[in-house]
Amino acid sequence: MKEQLESLNSVTINFGEGGMMLVNIILAFVMFGVALGIKPRTIKDVVKKPKSIITGIVLQWVALPAITFAVAMILSPLITPMIALGMILVASCPGGNISNFLSSLSKGNIMLSVSLTAITTTMSPIITPINFFLWGSLYSHFISIKSEIPLLIIPFFPMLIQILLLLGLPIVLGLLFAHYFPSATKKIIKPSQALSVMLFIGMVIVSFAQNFQIFIDNIFYVFFIVMLHNGVALATGYFGGKFAKLPQNDIKTMTIETGIQNSGLGLILLFNPAIFPPEIWHGHYGGMLFITAWWGIWHIVSGLCVASYFRRKL
Repeated sequence: MKEQLESLNSVTINFGEGGMMLVNIILAFVMFGVALGIKPRTIKDVVKKPKSIITGIVLQWVALPAITFAVAMILSPLITPMIALGMILVASCPGGNISNFLSSLSKGNIMLSVSLTAITTTMSPIITPINFFLWGSLYSHFISIKSEIPLLIIPFFPMLIQILLLLGLPIVLGLLFAHYFPSATKKIIKPSQALSVMLFIGMVIVSFAQNFQIFIDNIFYVFFIVMLHNGVALATGYFGGKFAKLPQNDIKTMTIETGIQNSGLGLILLFNPAIFPPEIWHGHYGGMLFITAWWGIWHIVSGLCVASYFRRKL
């Protein structure tokens, strides 16, 4: 399995200078659209119901990355370092917007879902690079000792600065636009979010088209790893909510929020050579790309299944 997955590392995606500018514009547009849906009442929700909000934040920012690190270490004899780092990158991303729809479908606490998505998205320019650097560096350190492979040094501050610029600025602009132009926001929020999804899907298809056969050859292994990781994420949310003794509707939402990650964001970050410099990663991080891309597909399937089960049984 490990030898088979090594073939993924040879995959490189080079957009060129003009293409990279287009990717950055798409990312900025996506984050601007996400920010349009963030409401100021989120802060009030935190004050009124701090237990569920704090539990959700701890599960997403601390528990999920830590448990992902543990799973990656357990699987290290079977997977490549780039696959493991792809798992850690996904766990470092904020919750995905589809989690709000899935929470509603499951008859969970929709306001809790919206609040958690808003908080994790707003803080993602800081939390995502910190978590990826922390757990990615820790994994690289342990695996280099265990397997005698070269230690990978993840550049933290260049990554932080780039992500702050690429994510932070569009989020701030989106928040300001939603605050000062509420009427216009209501008109453009749904079209902008739909357009951003279409642009992202198109970009992914174009990016991976020339490497489609490699993906097909490894689909079984990639599918197994993502399914296992996503299952662990969903279980982290469910049992974390149970341990905190949250209401049943909040546990539903906690499960979905922790199991639905904005892996699309992680994929776009991987496309950016300023964040993942080729000279540091030796141009070979295809394993991260495929794990992150497939997560974006699979968590929709698993999320719909879990939400449907919650709706019928709980």
